[in-house]
Amino acid sequence: MSDSVKSPSASHPVAPRGNLYRAAIVGAASLRGKEVAEMLNERNFPAADIRLLDDDESMGQLEAMGDEISFIQRVRAEQFEHVDFTFFASDEECTRANWKDARDAGSAIIDLSSALENEPGASVRSVWAERELGQIPTPDLQPGPCVAAHPVAVTLALLLLRAKKAGAIRRAVVTIFEPASEHGQRGMDELHQQTVNLLSFQTLPKDVYDAQVAFNMVARYGQKSLPTLDSVEARVSRHYQKIAGPGAPQPSLLLLQAPVFHGYALATFLEMASPVDVQALSLALAGDHVTIPGAEEDSPSNVSAAGQADIQLSLKLDPVQPNGVWLWAAVDNLRISALTAVECAESMTATRPTGKIQ
Repeated sequence: MSDSVKSPSASHPVAPRGNLYRAAIVGAASLRGKEVAEMLNERNFPAADIRLLDDDESMGQLEAMGDEISFIQRVRAEQFEHVDFTFFASDEECTRANWKDARDAGSAIIDLSSALENEPGASVRSVWAERELGQIPTPDLQPGPCVAAHPVAVTLALLLLRAKKAGAIRRAVVTIFEPASEHGQRGMDELHQQTVNLLSFQTLPKDVYDAQVAFNMVARYGQKSLPTLDSVEARVSRHYQKIAGPGAPQPSLLLLQAPVFHGYALATFLEMASPVDVQALSLALAGDHVTIPGAEEDSPSNVSAAGQADIQLSLKLDPVQPNGVWLWAAVDNLRISALTAVECAESMTATRPTGKIQ
C-alpha cells in the first residue's frame, strides 16, 4: 500500500464538570502505574483527585500528574476512603493483599495485574473488542473486579475479528515476542545488566529470569523465575477467548522472551478459506486503533510502536500458500494496558453514583 491507513481518534465519554471522581493508583511507581497516570491525564478522566500509592520503598517519591506534582504514599486501608476507582498496577501479590480494602471502601476495582480474574463477579474486559462486537455491557451498580485484558489478547481479538470479516479463517498461528518491560523495571534492569556483563565477560545476574535473556531468545525461563512463560501464554489465550467471544477464530500461540526492553511484536499466520485479496484484507483490518504504514514508511517494530496507542501492522502474502497471509504487528504493551484499564473505568462512570461516595 502506497499510503498509510491510519485510525481516527477513538472517542471517549467526557463527564459533566460536576461529575468528578476520586481515583487511586496502587503501584504508582511501577511502569504500568506511571502509564495509567499519564493516560488518565491525556484522556481528561473526570477525576478531582488521584492518589498515588505504592510500597514503602517508593513512599515519598515525586511523580508528575499532568501539570502537578504528587507524592507517592504508602498503601493503607484508609487511603481508599471516598475513592471511586482504584487501579491496581503493581504485581499480583500486592493486588491480592489490598484489593478487598478498596472494595470494602466502595471503590470500583480495575486490575491490570490479572490477579483477580478468578474472583467471584470478576470480568475480563477490552472496550476495543466490545465495540468491534457491538456489545453494550450491562450496567451494574456494584460490579465485581474489572480485569484489563492482556495487551496481546486485545491486539489479537481486534485483528482476528476484523480479518474474519474479509473471509473465513481456517487456521491462525501466532508467535509472540515478549519484552522485558512486562517484568517491570526489575526485568528491564536485569536485561540491561546482563547485556553490560556479557560484553565485559562478567557473571550474569539472574534474579528475575533465572536464565540468560540478553542476546538470546528463550521459550522457557529458569525454574526459579515467576511467572513462567507458559502461564503468561495461557493467560493470553484465556483473555482472548473471553473478550473475542465464542465465534472468533481460536489461534495457536507460542510465547517467546525476546532480548528487547519494550513493546510486543507478533508474527501471525492466517490460513484463509480462499485465496487472499491483500487489499481487501488491509481495508478490513484498518480502522480505529490500527495503523498500516505505507511502503515508504518504516515497517512496524518495537521502536515505531513505542508511545503509540495504536496497533502498528503490516501484511505479507505467503509465497507458497495461496490462502496464507502473514500479519506482523507491534504494540506498546504498557500503553495498551493503561488505555484498556482507563477505557474500562470510563465505561463504568455512567453507572457510578455521584455525591454518595464523593
